[in-house]
Amino acid sequence: MDKEIWSKMSEGQQIGYVVKRVIGLIIFLILFFGSWVIIPSGHRGVITNFVRVSYNIMSEGFHFKVPIWDDIHKVSVSTQTVHFDNKQKKGDETEQSSLFAASKDLQDVQIAVVVNYHQSPEKVNKIFQQYASVYQPNVIEPIIRESVKSRSALFTAEELVTKRLQFSDEVSKLLSEKLAEKDAIFERFNVVNFEFSESFAQAIEAKVTAEQQALQAKNKLEQVKFEAEQRITAAKAEAEAIRIQAQAITQQGGREYVNLKWVEKWNGNLPNTVLGDAIPLVNIGQ
Repeated sequence: MDKEIWSKMSEGQQIGYVVKRVIGLIIFLILFFGSWVIIPSGHRGVITNFVRVSYNIMSEGFHFKVPIWDDIHKVSVSTQTVHFDNKQKKGDETEQSSLFAASKDLQDVQIAVVVNYHQSPEKVNKIFQQYASVYQPNVIEPIIRESVKSRSALFTAEELVTKRLQFSDEVSKLLSEKLAEKDAIFERFNVVNFEFSESFAQAIEAKVTAEQQALQAKNKLEQVKFEAEQRITAAKAEAEAIRIQAQAITQQGGREYVNLKWVEKWNGNLPNTVLGDAIPLVNIGQ
């Protein structure tokens, strides 16, 4: 505004002029910054017109919108992680503990699990309209609880440990079906730990100890049998050698064979006295 015109205005007019300019600037800024939005990576934009959710969904990137009329809610469609683990302090209901379940043989067990999922990018507007910000605690977590508990009831306490992979596969299949019904995409299920009652843990420990002792006894028995078989084999071999030797003596005339053996062992010294039919040799060595 020209200074001359400004100087001719009254104080009230000057104040009014300034107020109008400020209001105009505010409106301009609102229209300018309210006419576009950037949806970050891993998100989708849910459009609401006051309270009504639009069918259109904004993908990642830069978008124009109607100022004031359109309100954009940025919803993550990246991987979300749900913990049911005492050590993580997240999970089951208000106590945020592992899942309390029962096995097929009615043993109490706490199952610590981790589940990965994400919202369906094509259904984020429907999810937002139905559940808003309580989607995970009110929909996803109850499904996980029920799936884990229902499948654990198909396995005995021992099978939960020995067939851990099969149990995980069963839960994964059920989660994939149940989450799809609620417009979520299942990614992965992991069992972190099984924690049984103290009495059951003691019973398992006693069973393992008994099996180890039985295995040691079996190994010792096998060793005794092996040693006995060795002795039997050695005795048979010795008896066979004696039989062959006796047979050879008989076949070779007996006495001649004995004489031969005597000569082989003779040290070259003649005896002082000879008894029997042989010619006595007395003091031959003198």
